[in-house]
Amino acid sequence: MSRKIAVIGECMIELSQKGAEVNRGFGGDTLNTSVYIARQVDPAALSVHYVTALGTDNFSQQMLEAWQSESVDTRLTQRMENRLPGLYYIETDATGERTFYYWRNEAAAKFWLESDQSDAICEELATFDYLYLSGISLAILSPTSRHKLLSLLQECRANGGKVIFDNNYRPRLWTSKEETRQVYQQMLACTDIAFLTLDDEDLLWGEKPVEEVIARTQQAGVKEVVIKRGADACLVAIAGEAIVEIPAVKLPKEKVIDTTAAGDSFSAGYLSVRLTGGDAVAAAKRGHLTASTVIQYRGAIIPRNAMPN
Repeated sequence: MSRKIAVIGECMIELSQKGAEVNRGFGGDTLNTSVYIARQVDPAALSVHYVTALGTDNFSQQMLEAWQSESVDTRLTQRMENRLPGLYYIETDATGERTFYYWRNEAAAKFWLESDQSDAICEELATFDYLYLSGISLAILSPTSRHKLLSLLQECRANGGKVIFDNNYRPRLWTSKEETRQVYQQMLACTDIAFLTLDDEDLLWGEKPVEEVIARTQQAGVKEVVIKRGADACLVAIAGEAIVEIPAVKLPKEKVIDTTAAGDSFSAGYLSVRLTGGDAVAAAKRGHLTASTVIQYRGAIIPRNAMPN
């Protein structure tokens, strides 16, 4: 029986400068995850839907077509006549250090829950098997929209669906740490699987031993906690079971080209196995394999033919 996952978030226009050359692409944490899930599952077992809002401009049209070519369903992506996608610019210096600049205050994705269609979209999403979102998906919304989204997550769970959350914390998108902590606590209270990056946890809650991070997240109500630690082993803590450590794929330094989307693709690899019947260890191995492949290429979305078997 085919299951459905909806990935909720924002995709932006990406301009990246290297020397005198500027390239244009598209990027967004949740979009990366949705593409990498879609590439690794049989659509008959799990269909992947992306939920956001775009403009009616050419950039938005190109984004939609790119997602559709990746077998990502865009029926629940809205088009807004008076809005545009957000934009960010990456400047890379001689040493490879990157600086990011953002223009996103009026981006369509911030308003997806404020449109005339939003109620009908939420009604449909409440019937999905899985809803996935990140800290950025929450951060870009107004408090009213955020409240509406949390209500949708609770409704989906009441219908038997599961909610998956990636803690991706971007301080500049929030008014304060206090606000973020409060929203994250509400979010974790309706989350079944949480992906946590320790740097983000430490930034938000203060540095704590990993066991405390896991305990805090489980106390908030999360049954399955996945700690992503880059090139180190990841940890999976399932309520009532011992914590499992799954080693990462070791790559020689010269093979690591670009770590963009490493975390997003790890989550996608994990979910592609976990949501289609696999256990946590097999899922984590797939997550590591996916991420270790992605970082050997430039950019967030690697060529499809470079995907691991």
